[in-house]
Amino acid sequence: MEFSKVELAEAKRQIDSTLHKLRETARTLREKENPERCKSQITLAERRVRAFEIANRLIERELSQD
Repeated sequence: MEFSKVELAEAKRQIDSTLHKLRETARTLREKENPERCKSQITLAERRVRAFEIANRLIERELSQD
């Protein structure tokens, strides 16, 4: 499936926004009084951050080709 540069740039912008929110969420959860109670949510947020970082790198690679 082919995507235009505009579509890729917009996808990257959306991913950047989501990444910012996820990082803040993970930070907030880790700073809670009893972070062990939020361990699964922290793990989920961290895994999503990593997945979005990978997606971003792939989009950046695609945008730099040409």
